[in-house]
Amino acid sequence: MKVVIQRVKHASVSVDNKVIGKIDKGLLLLSCIMEEDEDKDLDYFVKKIVNMRIFEDEKGLMNKSLIDVSGSILSISQFTLAANTKKGNRPSFLGVKEKTEAKRMYELFNEKLRNHVKVETGEFGADMKIDVLLDGPITIEM
Repeated sequence: MKVVIQRVKHASVSVDNKVIGKIDKGLLLLSCIMEEDEDKDLDYFVKKIVNMRIFEDEKGLMNKSLIDVSGSILSISQFTLAANTKKGNRPSFLGVKEKTEAKRMYELFNEKLRNHVKVETGEFGADMKIDVLLDGPITIEM
């Protein structure tokens, strides 16, 4: 699994000019399920993401987690994170999980996140537009 985590002041996702997910303070997650990923791998990512101390405390230090600040998640499926650009000019996406299984695992990932925080999502496989105000900016790859 590949996940890009971005700390945000607010973020929203639209499909066909209609907002389908929106959060205030929290995290924007762009995630890609890889061919070798299994359900058990999701637990590791969920635990790390909701407990990652990347929000500022009273002293301005990154000591607080998403849970500590009562933040939310906007979770977006992003298969292009798997792009292999080593050969030629057209990226290859051979390492991604088959679409039906990737969608199932993406939905399970979001369900597991919801056990800890509020989660909004995009639409798997759709052409989405994301409006975001990054905070920091803080961007972390997992």
